[in-house]
Amino acid sequence: MEEGAGTPGAAMGPRMLRTAGLLTALRDLGCEVEDRGDLVLPPSLPEPPAGLANARNFSAIAGWSRLIARETHAALAGGRLPIVIGGDHALSMGSVSGVARHCTDEDRPLFVLWLDAHADFNTPATSPSGNMHGMSAAMLTREPGLEAVMGSEPHGSVDPRNLTLFGIRSIDRAERDLLRARGIEVFDMRLVDEFGVAVLVRRVIERVAAAGGHLHVSLDVDFLDPALAPGVGTTVPGGATWREAHLIMELLHDSGLVGSLDVVELNPFLDERGKSALLLVDLVASLFGREVYARGP
Repeated sequence: MEEGAGTPGAAMGPRMLRTAGLLTALRDLGCEVEDRGDLVLPPSLPEPPAGLANARNFSAIAGWSRLIARETHAALAGGRLPIVIGGDHALSMGSVSGVARHCTDEDRPLFVLWLDAHADFNTPATSPSGNMHGMSAAMLTREPGLEAVMGSEPHGSVDPRNLTLFGIRSIDRAERDLLRARGIEVFDMRLVDEFGVAVLVRRVIERVAAAGGHLHVSLDVDFLDPALAPGVGTTVPGGATWREAHLIMELLHDSGLVGSLDVVELNPFLDERGKSALLLVDLVASLFGREVYARGP
């Protein structure tokens, strides 16, 4: 899907991640991998609610979100760990909604680690562009104006206190006000520079572990510095380095808490000889246990 973004090309992301060896990397680590293929948007889409403005391609986003939520929930209910590859970040409206529904079924708290250059906390009332990939975190925490995305589809939501935005370096003014009002945990690049990723990621891990929670990781390509990963339509200078990104994944793997994953916003049309896709595959492999030097089981 790419209807949530302002720049076309993210719809090609899943094919590129497969070409870059995502499935092979996971299987080489001993994972049992089932590729369920690309989802297909249903021909009949939800109608936008009356009066809704400044939410581009609402019907398509709502259709995708409901479909992805069903598929993600079904995978978790079947004992699988879903990796949702995209596609623009609006897909997280569906994936995390499905994960949240599963966590409600299991009576288990859901925590979300949002690795991104942007806060994605706009609403139709605040968005400068109307692009819905910039509204996904707000929708998941039930900000007003986005209730119709899931409509009557069974789904869950995210407690704002359990959402951590990590690596942020581009926030609109209205987003900043909302984030402060809702008490969202924001680890921007200033904090990363000051304390380092290990200290900050361990804070998240400790909170999830103490609550016995399910940790969902939503990885946007633009979390990374664009010199390393240019294949995204929303690059922002000053992103995570190669080692910072890998260390985050290694610490998350060691925690044993990650139960679901998004990999979003890869735009092969803007990439350079597949370098962004290859780096993403390496990062997913680190999350699932690839090590430079084996430290034990």
